[in-house]
Amino acid sequence: MYNFEFYNPVKIIFGKGEIAKVGSQIPQGEKVLMTYGGGSIFKNGVYDQVKAAIAGFDVIEFGGIEPNPHYETLMKAVELVKKENITYLLAVGGGSVIDGTKFIAAAVYFDGNDPWDICAKKAPVTKAMPIGAVLTLPATGSEMNGNSVVTRAEYQEKLSFGSPLVMPQFSVLDPEVIFSLPEKQVANGIVDAFVHVIEQYLTFPVNSPIQDRFAESIMKTLVEEGPKVLANRADYDAAANFMWSATMALNGLIGVGVPQDWATHMIGHELTAYHGIDHGRTLAIVLPGVMQVRRQEKKDKILQLGAQVFGITDGSDDKRIDETIQATVDFFESVGIPTRLPDYNVPAETIAKIADRFEKRGYTVGETKIGPAEIKLILENRL
Repeated sequence: MYNFEFYNPVKIIFGKGEIAKVGSQIPQGEKVLMTYGGGSIFKNGVYDQVKAAIAGFDVIEFGGIEPNPHYETLMKAVELVKKENITYLLAVGGGSVIDGTKFIAAAVYFDGNDPWDICAKKAPVTKAMPIGAVLTLPATGSEMNGNSVVTRAEYQEKLSFGSPLVMPQFSVLDPEVIFSLPEKQVANGIVDAFVHVIEQYLTFPVNSPIQDRFAESIMKTLVEEGPKVLANRADYDAAANFMWSATMALNGLIGVGVPQDWATHMIGHELTAYHGIDHGRTLAIVLPGVMQVRRQEKKDKILQLGAQVFGITDGSDDKRIDETIQATVDFFESVGIPTRLPDYNVPAETIAKIADRFEKRGYTVGETKIGPAEIKLILENRL
């Protein structure tokens, strides 16, 4: 196991009815900007619950944050924060709203020419506004980490940044919000959380049994509970287990002291940038290709995944690897997520564009630093 430091200061408030506690978590006297997305919170009652909880505060609202939040939209919120002297940000939504709010928190204090440099040039975040969050869609784990992914539409780029300064001070997780979510969003969230675990697990062994077993327990829970959520949206226990799995998948705990991959995410972001495919669905497309192309480098952990999560223990190593890759595909497709590029009308030309983009940026990805040629093979595997 590698050396590591681990610190996660996010306060989690979990359970039914807990949205009522939001106001007690924000310091008195703060002027709050409440951020949200396209309006689903008005239909499912979350908006009314949050507004009631923060009734004693001076609140300004900023809606319309997109799935894959757009830089252009977020900069309008930055202007509003400065104009209205906002002192506290409250994100009410899924990972995109929380990610976008993190960017707002950092961009307000950015002292360079273009806050996009926080993502594009990894300009350091030296100060950020305080954030609270009310999670409405389990998926990204953004409610308990300092990571954010932002899209700049004019450049067709989707890039990330991370800083402990943008970790929420608190996050409220009420599993009942899942009851009214569309099936597509739930399915995306199941896949997103599963692949978050995979990116920290499916590398090579470093004698880290605690991290491995934590990771395997999250994946097994998603495999077992995800279909239950889709079958019965009002199953509170299944919803709670799914929601907590998604948070635990990316709060840093299972990734300490171990090598991490993230190639699937980096490649998947390009499919979103070029074709607007939902993030979770890009992961379902790319991961099987990564597993196939890197099957020898990842052999030990693929075999471990097969045995511990999918119960695949018989046959030769190659047979078990093939069956584990197929079991992963079958799991994604069992929750309604197609796994090949033609399913999303992505032409072969996009593969060359993505490989060229990695070449021009000088990017390598994954725990063993793979480059454009292998990225091309990964995507060609998904045709």
